[in-house]
Amino acid sequence: MKDEICRSCIDCAVTRCDNHTSNRPYPAFCVSKQVSDAQRKASLQQYLTDEEDRKLAQVAAGIESDGYRKWPRVQETILFAKRMGYHKIGIATCVALIRESRTLAKMLRANGFEVFGVGCKTGEIFKTALGIDAAHQGPGPVACNPVLQAQLLNEAGTELNIVMGLCVGHDSLFYKHAQAVTTTLVVKDRVLVHNPVMALYTADGYYSNLMEPLEDE
Repeated sequence: MKDEICRSCIDCAVTRCDNHTSNRPYPAFCVSKQVSDAQRKASLQQYLTDEEDRKLAQVAAGIESDGYRKWPRVQETILFAKRMGYHKIGIATCVALIRESRTLAKMLRANGFEVFGVGCKTGEIFKTALGIDAAHQGPGPVACNPVLQAQLLNEAGTELNIVMGLCVGHDSLFYKHAQAVTTTLVVKDRVLVHNPVMALYTADGYYSNLMEPLEDE
């Protein structure tokens, strides 16, 4: 017998939290209805007492409203940075996306930003030095180094970092060690041309195998 699934927002088809004019009832497992008054007040208090969090929330909502279905994410990112009053932007890029990152830097500089970018192979640490075994040396011997990327952008004093196609897990390390606010512009997917959501859209067809337990190769 399979373990009982703990239902949450990802199992909801109602989203009353987003549409209060709906007559559909909240599902029994609705997370929003389970949030205590203390939890709700604590989250609100965070916005009210932390000036940066409040401004981030206000500017993000403004970008969403003003650019809804009109602005591509690149434009949203540039205008978000402008409205936040940032000056120095960091780009944490995969070396395979240097060309795209160079174009992004040109756009940012055209809008008056100072830009400093760090590629994932900067520092040229070999995988063997990280204890990565011989079977996992591909596609090359030099390791991605998101910790150093974060450290160098921290030292550069960036106010906003933009992630450009860091690998799964490497992006996690970057987020963990970066000090500045970070947003993601490109999510790496080598198979689906950096459009990972396509695997979700085709889960009933081409990628139906992902609906079953995967064999770890």
